[in-house]
Amino acid sequence: MATDTKQKIPAGYKQTEVGVIPNDWELVSFGNAFDFKRTAAYPREQLRDNGPVGYIHYGDIHTKWNHIVDIDTANLPAINKDQAKPYDFVQDGDLVVVDASEDYSGVAKSVEIKNVKDRRIISGLHTFLLRSKPGFFENGFKGYINSGKLVKDGLDRYATGMKVFGVSRTNLKLVMIPRPKPDEQTAIADALSDADALIEKLEKLIEKKKQIKQGAMQELLGIDNGQLKMDNGLAPKRRLPGFSGEWEVRRIGDIFRVTRGQVLAMTKLQSSKMGEYKYPVYSSQTHRDGLAGFYNDYLFEDCITWTTDGANAGEVKYRSGKFYCTNVCGVLESKAGYANPCIAAIFNSISRKYVSYVGNPKLMNNTVADIVIRIPKAIDEQNAIAEAFLDMKKEITKQEAILAKYRQMKIGMMQQLLTGKIRLIDKG
Repeated sequence: MATDTKQKIPAGYKQTEVGVIPNDWELVSFGNAFDFKRTAAYPREQLRDNGPVGYIHYGDIHTKWNHIVDIDTANLPAINKDQAKPYDFVQDGDLVVVDASEDYSGVAKSVEIKNVKDRRIISGLHTFLLRSKPGFFENGFKGYINSGKLVKDGLDRYATGMKVFGVSRTNLKLVMIPRPKPDEQTAIADALSDADALIEKLEKLIEKKKQIKQGAMQELLGIDNGQLKMDNGLAPKRRLPGFSGEWEVRRIGDIFRVTRGQVLAMTKLQSSKMGEYKYPVYSSQTHRDGLAGFYNDYLFEDCITWTTDGANAGEVKYRSGKFYCTNVCGVLESKAGYANPCIAAIFNSISRKYVSYVGNPKLMNNTVADIVIRIPKAIDEQNAIAEAFLDMKKEITKQEAILAKYRQMKIGMMQQLLTGKIRLIDKG
């Protein structure tokens, strides 16, 4: 007996060339819904901090903004009047789409502009400036269009390139957009805007906590303008309760065994902790706090590491527990208890000024061994400072986990709303 493999279409929905959408939605192409306005091509080197005309650079869309750009707070770079003459000025509700990305996730990333007021702004290098034709899309909704799965799939199909992926103007005009009625567009935009506001509020809270932590570290460690005050061993002005007396100036090579990790093929790692693969492996990368994966063996336990080579040379971390690290990580071992977050923070405050930038940036073992730092003489005070730092880090990590959850929830919410699987307007 044959099996019916056709997708069952729910009541109230219809099959279209982009997928299943509500019956009362329609498909429109970018070419039919938007007018394409003139954009400039000035690189970052020709921009300045202030000027009479604002400039929207594609790099800022990739790195700074999501969905909506509020010109009141955007802090745009600028150009002079003569540079802006041939181009169209941006208006509220315009959609700015990047035409190039280093990966598929950034293909045709876009932002909607609001609060232009009387400012003069143009859209720049590697962007399309799209202005909605009357009656097609409501303000506030347009910034989310390219993030919907049905539209993003279409954009990705047209993306071309090898190292850099792009969508041409001709192809962008062909991509189809599921279009709700205006009242539902507004309801979707309001819901997603509320989610963005919640995420932004949490981001600001986390940033504030990080600044508080940084300020506390500077006071407790005696760091001024990024420099560790040596002062012949004098302690910082601020001390934790119960501690007094001078600090000591020590050479790193005298209190640590200075060594480094070993070469390890990344193909031997597991991406997550699993069975005997329970030991974290740290490398020179910056994401995931340097965690490259997990291995079935370890080299060190409770040590301080630093990145020896590359763009992140001189970055210092405290690593608790048993771990493995690769050959681009230097390691400080101590049986006397000096390997703790307090000493790691002190070392990190000055480490980068010892990096050699002749060729590939490097901070090698012999250089580190000769670095002199000022530290609390009592291990108890080191541990107390370390505990204070860890408490602050735990709170920040907790908030970052909540933020990651909210962001994931918003992504799910966005896909449900922009495909019509969840309706905010009663169509019954």
